[in-house]
Amino acid sequence: MDSQINTSSFLDPSSEPQTENRDTAYWALAFRRSNAPTITELAQRRASQLDSIKTRWSFIVGRAALESQSDLEKQYDSSTLHSSNASGVFTPADPPPSPPAMTRIEEILFIFITCIAQFMSLSALNQTVAPVMVLADHFHIEDYGTLSWFSASFSMSVGTFILPAGRLGDMYGHKRIYLIGWLWFAIWSLISGFGHSSGVIVFSICRAFQGIGPALIVPNAVALIGRTLPLGQKRNIGFACFGACGPLGAAAGAAFAAILADLAWWPWEFWILSIVCVIVMFLAYIILPDEVVVVTPGLKGPERPKFDYWGSITGVSGLVLINFALNQAPLVAWNEPYIGAILAVGCVCMAAFVFVELYATDYPLIPIRGLSKDAVFALTCIVAGWASHGIWAYYLYLFLEHLRGHSALLTAAETSPVAITGVGFAFSTVWLIKHWGVHYVMFIAMTFFMLGALLLGTMPIDQTYWSQTFVSVLIMPGAMNLSYPAANILLSSALPREKQGIAASLVSTMVNYSISCGLGFAGSIDRYVIADAAKRRGWQPSPDNPAPLSDHSQTATEIRLEGLRGAYYFAVGLGGLGMAVAFVYILVSHRRQKLQARQGTPQG
Repeated sequence: MDSQINTSSFLDPSSEPQTENRDTAYWALAFRRSNAPTITELAQRRASQLDSIKTRWSFIVGRAALESQSDLEKQYDSSTLHSSNASGVFTPADPPPSPPAMTRIEEILFIFITCIAQFMSLSALNQTVAPVMVLADHFHIEDYGTLSWFSASFSMSVGTFILPAGRLGDMYGHKRIYLIGWLWFAIWSLISGFGHSSGVIVFSICRAFQGIGPALIVPNAVALIGRTLPLGQKRNIGFACFGACGPLGAAAGAAFAAILADLAWWPWEFWILSIVCVIVMFLAYIILPDEVVVVTPGLKGPERPKFDYWGSITGVSGLVLINFALNQAPLVAWNEPYIGAILAVGCVCMAAFVFVELYATDYPLIPIRGLSKDAVFALTCIVAGWASHGIWAYYLYLFLEHLRGHSALLTAAETSPVAITGVGFAFSTVWLIKHWGVHYVMFIAMTFFMLGALLLGTMPIDQTYWSQTFVSVLIMPGAMNLSYPAANILLSSALPREKQGIAASLVSTMVNYSISCGLGFAGSIDRYVIADAAKRRGWQPSPDNPAPLSDHSQTATEIRLEGLRGAYYFAVGLGGLGMAVAFVYILVSHRRQKLQARQGTPQG
């Protein structure tokens, strides 16, 4: 409809008609107040106000997508915030939309149905970590590198597809993509369960496709929390619960997978997960509020962010190829020609991705030009810290189950304290950031990453669990649940308001992709350290694998321990790198504060 209609009369809340057909009443009111018999005369009379009206509504609609209801109520009376036409599409003649008011029960259900995305994502990751030796026996795997593919392929998909998934939510509605994600998660969990009879390669591919499900649900769950809960305590509680579900999901997933692997049959963990995903999908359809499409003046239809097709193609291709090369190299060695070729093609794709994001699109997946020093500091810490964490978690289960001979169920019990300390750290993060500052919290998190890996890298096989293992399990959740919100806060302050969703998706991408790449590097280190240790001992039962998993001799165990420690020392180095970057950021922040204080003194 032509935007030259008298929209100024619609802004008066006292003139709002008390009728069910709000649209008809608004148009009747417009004609009644204009004293004009036709639309043409009304348009001519108000032509001088056209530019100001368009400008004002463009500003209003743009802010509506970013601000909570509490912010909007400062500009408009609450009685003007709920007008829409029969199709559920807000037009320039309607006030901007706001989050629907919810009762306490509805808020609890909403937080539950969104936070379960983080819970199930970490739970699914641990499906193949907890019963790692059960899977090794089933698939007749003789090396750690092949086993790591079951977890690395899942994390690779989550980290790779999160960014385009968030953009799809902006385009087609976060609830819709959230529901599609649960359906995809259910289908490929079901298929993964049947992968038990198809071999290592097919099962790893199934895990990769399964990971696309969490890639769809996690960023859109974050967006739903940010756009539905009002700014303030309720939104903080929502994000705190979301963070707490990470360690809870990891512990629950490990325990559930271990119980089924030891007492029943391991494929059942995937089939039961598929059933749970279907149930959650139907609950989400009922609980989540419907979203509203906003129409911007001057456009013919609802405004949607454009999809960066070339950026998605080049970025996803590059990330997948690089990750494949890193995780395949431990199996076949780096001197295989196709490893270098795949890695080179992946790097070319990433170079093309950077070019596209900088010069060839107006809607980049990653706002490279907008990344400030703060954002670079935060992302570097996240990459280093979470790559260290992936190595810590994977090799912890290998150490306990293979070298110490513990069952999957006992190992799950030994790692269960992460749930308790994880929840504690998650709900204390807001207080710590408020009183200590984001940069100090990030430094503490990186220190925990480093110490957790150092404790496991130096512990002997026959040491009691309550010594280094227990302490490492206690402090590592602090690294996870302090670094993740700290990075989100840093990127949120470093990027403009219209790119806050991209900021959250970017952190999640770096977390999951770093885990997968870290496992690839650690696998290569493990392979070459084992080969060197076997050569020094003159131990060579197999030319390709000097210490197969089925060999439980003392020499083979010692060689395996050296390789595992090599991987852990690499994780320590990653944690130390994160500490160094965080420390530099502390110095930069203090210098910036001093400069601001000096500049502000004359003005005061």
